[in-house]
This record gives sequence, C-alpha cells and structure tokens, in this order.
Amino acid sequence: MLYFSGRFLPPPVTLWGLFCHQSFSFLPILMKKLFSFLLSGAFVFGVVTATYANNIQVTNISLENLNNTNQTVMIQFDVSWENSWRVSAGPSNWDAAWLFVKYRANSGDWQHALLTGTAPNVGGATVSVVPDSVGAFLYRSGNGSGNVDYTGVQLEWDYGSGGVTESDVLDVQVFAIEMVYVPQGAFYVGGTTGSEVNKFYAGGGLSSVSYQVTSESAITVANTAGNLYYDVESGSTGGDQTGTLGADYPKGYGAFYCMKYETSQAQWVAFFNTLTAAQKANLDITGVTGKNTDAESVRNGVAWSGGSASATTTFPDVAANYIANLYVAAYLDWAGLRPMTELEYEKACRGPVAPKAGEFAWGSANIGTEAYTLSNPGQPTEWITNPAEGAGNAWYQSTYGSTSGPIRNGIFAASAVHKNREETGGSYYGIMELTGNLYERCISVGIVQGRVFTGQHGNGSLTITGSHDVAAWPVGNEGIAYRGGSYANASEYLRLSDRYDAASVLTGGNSRIGFRGVRTVF
Repeated sequence: MLYFSGRFLPPPVTLWGLFCHQSFSFLPILMKKLFSFLLSGAFVFGVVTATYANNIQVTNISLENLNNTNQTVMIQFDVSWENSWRVSAGPSNWDAAWLFVKYRANSGDWQHALLTGTAPNVGGATVSVVPDSVGAFLYRSGNGSGNVDYTGVQLEWDYGSGGVTESDVLDVQVFAIEMVYVPQGAFYVGGTTGSEVNKFYAGGGLSSVSYQVTSESAITVANTAGNLYYDVESGSTGGDQTGTLGADYPKGYGAFYCMKYETSQAQWVAFFNTLTAAQKANLDITGVTGKNTDAESVRNGVAWSGGSASATTTFPDVAANYIANLYVAAYLDWAGLRPMTELEYEKACRGPVAPKAGEFAWGSANIGTEAYTLSNPGQPTEWITNPAEGAGNAWYQSTYGSTSGPIRNGIFAASAVHKNREETGGSYYGIMELTGNLYERCISVGIVQGRVFTGQHGNGSLTITGSHDVAAWPVGNEGIAYRGGSYANASEYLRLSDRYDAASVLTGGNSRIGFRGVRTVF
C-alpha cells in the first residue's frame, strides 16, 4: 500500500473481465451428505453457475445445512479478487465484494434470493448482510493489501420466502461486484478559482468559495449565505438554480459503497441473460434505442439474436456504453444497488480534501496529452504501452488516438509506470475511471426530477416489462447529471467540478455514457 501526502494510491490492477459459467449437477456431489434429506423429498439441485467480472471470481458453489423447519439453506462458495486493501490511515477505507444470488426453480424465471441475517465471517474477512436482505458485503477484517481468496463464504438463503419447495430442481447463480467503501465525513464541492462550468459553490459568496457538506440534513439551493449554489453558463444545462435537497437525498456525508469500476459489458450481459424474453425485448441495447446493431459499434460488442437466447459480447472487460437511462435503472434495481448523486460523485473523487482549481478525479489539474498506443485491444490483457509519466492518465479526446470508444476497466492502474494516484487515474478512495472513458450518470441537483430522489435501493426484482420499480427514482430521461467526461470530450469536460451537462435530457443509448452503482451503508 503506497501513500503520498496522506492519500491512497490504488495498487496496480490486472483485470481479466471474463464471465465464467460452471454448469454441473449437484446431486452426485451432495448425494452422500444429503442422503437423509433426499429420502424425505429434500432439494434436488440443478445447475449452479459461478460468475465473475474484473477478475473477481466466485467458485465452488454448494448448498449446505438444509433446514426444512425454517426453510433455509446455506449457499457456500469461494470468492477471490486481486489488489484488495484495507487501511486505517489516509482514506481509512477498504474495497469489498457486493454479493447477491439469483435462482430459478424447475427452469422457470430467474428470481432474486432473499437472505437471512446469518452469514458467518470467514478467515480474515467480514461478511455483512444488508438490512433489506438482498445481498451482503465481503471485505477484509483488518489492514492489509494484495490478492485475497476467501474460502467457504456462506450466505443463508430464506428459500421459503420465494415459494421454493424441497422437491424443486434449482439453478443458482452467485454474483460478485467489486466495490469501494467511502466513509462518513464532511467534504467540499466545487468552488476554487478554476473555470469549471456551472460548478457548485457557497451561496452568498464568490464562485471561488467551496461549499462544505457537513451532514445529511436538507440543503437549500439559493444564492444566499449558508446555502448551495451554482451559475449556469449560456448553452449549458447546469440546472434551475433553485429547490431543496431533502433529508433523504443522499448528499455524500453518510458512508456508502461505490462500484470500483464502470459497469462492464460482461456485467451487463450477465444481467441481461437472467431476464425473461419480454424483459429482454424491452432492454435490448442492440435495438433502435441502443446501438441498433449486433455488430461491434464504438467498442460495444454485445449481440443478441432475440427471444430467450443469451446475449454475448466480444468486449467483456470494456465499460458498457449505449445503455439508455431506464436500462441503467433496471440493472441497478436488479443488482440491489442505486444511482449515485452529484454530491456523492464529488465525494468519491475528492474525499475530504479541499478542492483545487481545474482538478481531475486524481486530485490535480495535471493531465497527459499524448495519444496512447493500445496493446492487445479487446483482450483481457488490453493495456496502454505509453502511459503518461508525471501526469494524470485518462482516456479522452487527446489520448484515445485511433481507438474511438471506451476501454478496459482499470487499464491505467495496470499500465501506469508509477503506481501513484495521478498516473493510475485513481480517486482519493481508490475508485477508477471517474475521469474520462465514459460519462458517469448521477442524480442531478439541477432539476426537480432529480431532487426528489430519496436514495432507496433496488430490491433485485423488475416489473414484467423489465422496468425498475423503485419509488422516487427518475422514470424518464430527466433528473440525470452527466459528470466526468468521456473518450470523445476535451479535457475541460473531464474536470471534477464541471457541471456542463448537469441537467441535460438525453434519450436512447449513447456511445459516450456509462454508469456505476452505489449503496448506502446503514
């Protein structure tokens, strides 16, 4: 673990980004162990699938300790990932795996498995089931860094709540997403003498005065002392410069987990392949509301032949683009996560450090400008052969060269010559690609459809048409802010405080926009 001026410098990351299926019958494996249960009509196990992305892997899944009385069973598996950490100084945070389970009975539709609160810790790690039972976090129990491999992780499934019986034939999938813990605490947004468009600042003062978020209490947007404010430059969409962020609107003061990387195409395909035919038809990014082709387009390799067929992608580790806003909401609902807000975006980038003029997610205004050379394009080992040294690395208009479109998640952490925060492009907390590659979707401060957001999490289930069903989430294309810039943008749009598109209304899929999810810590 490296430090510089008290800031976390994320370790090098090698991302293989494959989506792996293991299909096998559990019955022969567990025949001896569960023989007495089988005689009384206990579970008959079908296919169990292990999934991974960004080199996080779930393997060796089994079902243990069936309790017919309580209608519970332990889902046991191993989890491993690279370059994990936990530190008690500097950012005082850790990375984690967000774990959740999908199942289907008798080849029916995939359902979300609800957990009980029983999840024993494993050697060197804590397992924490969230209050709404949709998943659990797995993370280091003590300080350390390096690769982790946790064996015998157990989550107790309340199978009775889903109407499953002991005679059903079950298929089970365990999903894991790498997350980063952002601790509770005050932080600043906007301000400084920089020229970032529509940046936040303290009301009643000059635009160079940063606004400090000191609690999750309501915030008034107004140009008077003690309030949050921003200007709106002509031609931009900063917002309506009014309104209130209620106590339930997540402001970033409270602790939350944020996805370490932008959602990959492998993760999108894994989600898509658990949907019904009707849901797939409405969430098809190869259709007219997405890229409108099954062929590769701007480094999106997702293809789907229709009906109940599974989707595939030729770029599993590359960040997912062409995904419309409502499709994003469906994914986050399905995964038990939620969108992040504009204020949380700035906290995730900057941490508690005072803002700097023109800074990017890595905490300085220094950014590389030479075109990169991409090696092994489209492969799990895709990397940059000539990353900038002594400057921030980001995939944007000046550096993407002849490769138009997003790149592999975490590529700069793997490619950087010096594994410091600037050259890897990491945020204060070790979150990657918050500057460049693809725009980040955030819940907007600048429009009422965003300000009514209450931070509820997805429950793992969608409507029959594939829509999210979470109250107070945006239901259309309004209420979204686009932050951090993309591969196609000039550097000024990548700056941390820039809010040029903080209230834009965009329809359909877009090759420049990605997303990641967060989850509040209760």
